[in-house]
Amino acid sequence: MNTVSSFVMKSVVLSLDGPVATVRLNRPPLNVLDFQMIDELLLTLQALERRSEVIAIILSGSERAFSAGVDVAIHTPDQVPTMLQKFHGLIAVLAKLRKITLAEVRGACLGGGAELAMVCDFVYTSDQAKWGFPEITLGCYPPVACAALAALVGQKRAADLIFTGRTISGEEAAAWGLANAAHPEGELTEVVRGTVDHLLKLSPAALSVAKKAFYAWDSIHLDKGLARAEKIYVEELMQTEDAHEGINAWLQKRKPEWKGR
Repeated sequence: MNTVSSFVMKSVVLSLDGPVATVRLNRPPLNVLDFQMIDELLLTLQALERRSEVIAIILSGSERAFSAGVDVAIHTPDQVPTMLQKFHGLIAVLAKLRKITLAEVRGACLGGGAELAMVCDFVYTSDQAKWGFPEITLGCYPPVACAALAALVGQKRAADLIFTGRTISGEEAAAWGLANAAHPEGELTEVVRGTVDHLLKLSPAALSVAKKAFYAWDSIHLDKGLARAEKIYVEELMQTEDAHEGINAWLQKRKPEWKGR
């Protein structure tokens, strides 16, 4: 009989149940990703990668939010290089884990939170969850989504989400390919566990190697695409007045006044 062990950090709660690890984002109310949470997630995933007994990792949040994204307060010009380096480092580690990863999404799943979920191997969402990439409304753009979203949902749907910043329901996210399936919130945990139970009947070695082979091309694409998206973000986007105005307007709780430059 497996013994469940829990490890509580400031912003992340890790539970180990034999071959299954659950990593829960724990920064109420909306699990906004600040530097500390990003660092804790990175260290947790790296530690789990080294544990040979762990086969599957479930990434979850709260009923109110999986994650509403990366903290807008760390999008200021002086912090952007560090923010991009840390968050994209987390995305790279998550995308390249040998373990099978599953995102269990409830509530708000926006911006960097949606990027975090979408790079998991399996994504199960509540049908009423709120998905989107609202960065454009702040005069910015989501680099990970720019590099990888079209491969999941198609170019036109990716353009819709990235260029409008609109949100869609979990049901629509599943129909578009952002998630494997959408279910009523009360059924979600059982559905995720059902997938995990099936995976645990398979060869851990075969799963690990199959995952490496499956993402061989996507990994190359993500590395190159994300590096270019990050370079444009720092060298071009952050040189515009509108990017500064969008962040400042959000911090000051007012409508932005775009200059078009």
